[in-house]
Parts: sequence; structure tokens; C-alpha cells
Amino acid sequence: MKANIVTLPGDYIGPEIVTQAVRVLEAVAAKYGHTFSFDERKLGGASIDAFGVPLTDETLAACNGSDAVLMGSVGGPKWDGVEAARRPEKGLLALRKGMNVFANLRPCRIHPQLSGACPLRSDIIAEPIDILILRELTGDIYFGRRSRSEDRLSATDEMAYSATEVERLARIGFEMAAKRRGRLCSVDKANVLECSRLWRETVTRLSAEYPQVEVTHMYVDNAAMQLILRPSQFDVLITGNLFGDILSDESAAIAGSLGMMPSASLGAGTRGLYEPIHGSAPDIAGRDIANPLGTILSAALLLRHSLGLEAEAQAVEAAVARVLDEGFRTADIRSEGTKVVGCTEMGALVAERI
Repeated sequence: MKANIVTLPGDYIGPEIVTQAVRVLEAVAAKYGHTFSFDERKLGGASIDAFGVPLTDETLAACNGSDAVLMGSVGGPKWDGVEAARRPEKGLLALRKGMNVFANLRPCRIHPQLSGACPLRSDIIAEPIDILILRELTGDIYFGRRSRSEDRLSATDEMAYSATEVERLARIGFEMAAKRRGRLCSVDKANVLECSRLWRETVTRLSAEYPQVEVTHMYVDNAAMQLILRPSQFDVLITGNLFGDILSDESAAIAGSLGMMPSASLGAGTRGLYEPIHGSAPDIAGRDIANPLGTILSAALLLRHSLGLEAEAQAVEAAVARVLDEGFRTADIRSEGTKVVGCTEMGALVAERI
């Protein structure tokens, strides 16, 4: 297979972690006989420094002409003084919108080797935890109209959804649940919000097309609590942009480390945007101590969802598991008796295991 992958290293630790994910993808290509070309572009603060804007039209066009996009992280204190409309994070929002990737997939699994890092009691995590959270990515309050009064003492942010936006996300959720354990939980706040009532009505209507999937509905405050009390009850969880942002970060804390968590943002086709869920970590940038595993596991999702290379994706995930089994850790996931390595060495270890 030949594939063109755009890389967007971004800011601070972004270039360090993306470099290691590319190293692993190159190892996959060499082993399985593929040809991956990498087109590096700027996003976020790096793009502001170079071009004055967080995302250029040329970069967006390159992303939309690629087979997949692999991203690092954007933002940081260097650009705190930039006006709101040009902040690094605006580049990421514009990229998601411009690529029309509307479904953010965040797997939450507890690696057995890292179970000690999970803050939950051992009896709670005795049952396997394997959750796939689907967060709607291009609607909701983040993209609604907003205003501020002239005296700056009141503000408004609009939450808005259409049935079409809900349905296209829910379909992906139903299809993934059908391939997994057949359970889908839709999270909303239908007892208060009209948007959530539309959300629930749409999911309920669509469920008739997927009789093999068991559907439940849960209010977001209860879902946040249930993720702590009994996370094993969840299989696929779908929700809106705001609720999904919060719940997926909560799930990352359950897994024990933000550095281990991958994500995929998908649209109607196979092209996707892949990135770790953590930030740019300015405090450790340039010190070769960042954890690249979340980015490497995001590359595994890229192989699976955009390139259709399931065996290769599993090889990456198995290589990560093997390195952890052998006791290697970056500083954020270290524990007594483990061998602490840097970002570069961790990437090399995974690539070697491929």
C-alpha cells in the first residue's frame, strides 16, 4: 500500500512525540511492504510564528488531499497574548471543521501493566474496562453563536444541534457497538436541555435500524459518576461536544495517564485526524522526557481506520504492550522497579518490537 500522511507536529512537545510515531510507522512500512510518505506542515503556534495565522489554507488543503493526518499538540504560554481569534487552539478547531471530521473516538482501556496507576479501587477495575467514547466534534456550544454585552458583564454561548448532526455520529456509534459487545449508551441532559431532547429522540429513532445493539440513555451527571463507580458497564458511549470533552478526559484519568491515550477524529470517508489527547506540556518540552505512547497508539488507530490495515494496527498495539511488559516506562508512568527511558528511546523500543 502507498499512503500519504500529513504530519502536524505543532508546539512544545508536539515535534518530539510525532517524530517517534513516524518512526514506528516507518517500521510498520518496512516490515509489511508499504510505502508511507510524510508531508510535514505547521499548525497552531508554529503556524502563527511562521505565517501569522494558526492554520493556513495551504495546510488545510494538504490535509484534505492526504490519506490521513497525524498531529502532535498545539498551544502554550508563548501565545497567551495573541488575540482570541488567532490563538493556536483556533487552528485545531478550524482544522476539524475544514476536514469535516465530526466523530472523535477516544478508547479507554487500562493496560494491565499500568493498573497501579489507575486511581480507582482494585475491586472496581477487576472487571475489564474497554470503553469507546464517541464525542461529536463540530457542533454544540463550541461552534454556536456567542456574544458579550457592551459593559462586558454578561455573556452568551449558544448550544445548537440538528438531527442530521446527531444522526451521523450515532450511526458510527451503532456500527462500532455492533462490532464490539453490542451495547451503546447515549449521554445527554434531556431533563433540562432542548438540544438533548432532540439528541435523545434522534438516537431512539435510529435504534430501530440496529436491533442487535442494546441502547440505553443516561444523563451526563450520572454518566460522570458511573465512570467512577462501575466503568465496566460501558461499551460504546456517544455524546455531544461539550459533554464528550469532559467525559473523555475523565476516562483518561481512569486509565492512569494522559500520555497513554490516543484519539481519532473521523468523518464520512476514511480520511481521519489522529492525535494524543494530552496538551503541549511546555514545562517538559525539549528535555526528551515526554511520553510518545499516546501518539504511537494514535498512529495505530490511523492504520486501522484510515488505511484499513488491521494487522499492522494490532502489531503496533502489541509492540507497545510488549515494551510495557518488559518494564520500560517514561517518567509520567514510572513505578518502583521499572526502567525509565526518554521519549526517543521509548519510540525506538516500540519500533524495534515491530
